[in-house]
Amino acid sequence: MVQARENVREELMVGRVLRASTRGFACGTQSSRVDHRHDFGAFVTAPVANNDAITVIGLIYAVEIKDDLLVSELVMADAVNGNVLRDQRENRMVPMEISVLNIGFRYADGTIHHTLPPRPPMSLSAVELCTRDVVLEFTRRNDFFPLVLNAAEVPSDDLLAAAIRYAAWQYDDNQQRYDFLVRCGRAIARQLSHDLKRLEHVLALIRPA
Repeated sequence: MVQARENVREELMVGRVLRASTRGFACGTQSSRVDHRHDFGAFVTAPVANNDAITVIGLIYAVEIKDDLLVSELVMADAVNGNVLRDQRENRMVPMEISVLNIGFRYADGTIHHTLPPRPPMSLSAVELCTRDVVLEFTRRNDFFPLVLNAAEVPSDDLLAAAIRYAAWQYDDNQQRYDFLVRCGRAIARQLSHDLKRLEHVLALIRPA
């Protein structure tokens, strides 16, 4: 039972916090571990400083694979053996940095707030992918949309669209997925009624197929 829980935690693990503020945080991991957990627009969570009963909920808005002197030398080389490239990608601990925008927080009893958290996560705190149930519960309301649309440091329109698509795919039923996208589209229309060009762009990104 304990082993099963640990396996689930490992499947959800995104990385560990490097630095943080109430507006967002950055976490790191190895580039060899990059997969769907690090997708643009994915919902992630981490405990706030000194209180595991409150968890921050955020959206991944940037993923950066860091370079180093060896990588720079290999890039500049005229020819690189395929085995060398494979070894560098699979065996070296090249760091990857993931940037997250905070869009809410959640108490242990399930109460959700669509606003900035009271405190940021502590350094080295585990960052995990939100479970399907948490994503569905968090996105029942669209109160976090303004936090994304008004965030100056992120590609806000694309991020909101990616988050909506990500949440939509948590629904198993096609009709529920369609209804969710329509509801989000109407909420965005209210938020961006003053900027029709921007509204058209965002709606195009989430339009149901």
